[in-house]
Amino acid sequence: MSLRHPLAKVKGLGASGDGSHHWWLQRTSALALIPLTLWFAFSILDHIGEEQVAIQEWIAQPMVALLLTLYVVFMFFHGQLGLQVVVEDYVHGEQKKIILLLLIKGLMIFAVLASVFSVLRIAL
Repeated sequence: MSLRHPLAKVKGLGASGDGSHHWWLQRTSALALIPLTLWFAFSILDHIGEEQVAIQEWIAQPMVALLLTLYVVFMFFHGQLGLQVVVEDYVHGEQKKIILLLLIKGLMIFAVLASVFSVLRIAL
């Protein structure tokens, strides 16, 4: 005998009502980060020792600016998802949870906007 509602069984929803959606978002963002991180790491290694002007010219290239923007967005999104899981699992007290989740989401949004603005400012 199960205490779960039959509709929850069909939809695959867990106790939070969010189901596997969060899990899929984490896995999808992780998969997107694999090639982006490899590209970023090899690109940075390729530009070690260059002057600031050369780095700015590199970032100003349209494809580089696009990939760097995607990397930053996915990186912060994936980080926010991971921190959300940690808070939901280990922080006790509903009020503390809500405050921390709002703080994390707000800081991540600010960081994404600042990073994307920086890349666009250099690129344009």
